[in-house]
Amino acid sequence: MKNTINNGNTKLILLHPFIQKQGNPNRIWLVALLSVFALASLLTIVYTRETLHTTTTTRIAAAINHHQQPLPKSVVKALVHYAANANSTNHMSQTDIKQISDVLKQCSSPCNFLVFGLTSETLLWNALNHHGRTVFIDENRYYAAYMEEKNPEIEVYDVQYTTKISELNELVTSVREQVRNECRPVQNLLFSDCKIGLNDLPNQLYELDWDVILVDGPRGYWPEGPGSISAIFTASVLARSKKGVNHKTHVFVHNYNREVERVSSEEFLCKENLVKSSKDLLTHFVVERVVDDDGRNQFCHNHLTTSS
Repeated sequence: MKNTINNGNTKLILLHPFIQKQGNPNRIWLVALLSVFALASLLTIVYTRETLHTTTTTRIAAAINHHQQPLPKSVVKALVHYAANANSTNHMSQTDIKQISDVLKQCSSPCNFLVFGLTSETLLWNALNHHGRTVFIDENRYYAAYMEEKNPEIEVYDVQYTTKISELNELVTSVREQVRNECRPVQNLLFSDCKIGLNDLPNQLYELDWDVILVDGPRGYWPEGPGSISAIFTASVLARSKKGVNHKTHVFVHNYNREVERVSSEEFLCKENLVKSSKDLLTHFVVERVVDDDGRNQFCHNHLTTSS
């Protein structure tokens, strides 16, 4: 009698007891051994096929999911926007963008990134700090509202500057006179009456520990324009007054070749904190939190600036 087990193309033959009794004992053992070997081979083939199928399916599924996972909308939008404006004369150089990007990559997550000024790179900064919080401050309330309406993924606040570029030396002198009082290097600016300190930002922004600050605004290159002295002073105080575990804040100042940016940076961010100054107009400072009494009463070891 012949029984056939269908599993793939492999067939197992079982011999009737009558045939086994009539045969040679050695032959019977040989047939039995071959039967065991055939059964073992069959089980091995079935197991191997199932394992290979499962592994292959898993890998393919993972690959499909990886390739189908879309980029965040903010990243796509930023890349398209920046590519469209690549020929603009107002955008930051690739070298300078890379400096800021490298620092953002090293930032602990989530990274708090404060940017003074809405520029051609606004969407790019927001995208590069995708897993963190990026806040933009601008002096033009209408442009700030327009940008936020057009790009709801960004966080923008408008602020009113009261300084003038033509008053630069006078403003620096007033801060030096008030450095132990209203214009202290370590304080909560929300409660300050320092003439160049920004105290009308949303309350929550004064409580955040800022990891990276970029001063690329406000706009204004004429004598009556606000200049960036208030933004640089505010960045300096926020960096020195932070309370978190990370004691350092990276502060970037764009257009450092201009007098107001250079003088304000040397006065409040200080040359001893200077990390790098590129030929492409970007300057990088690292400002540490100040906790000792002596450090609370001065910004820099040397207050001599080179104002024209």
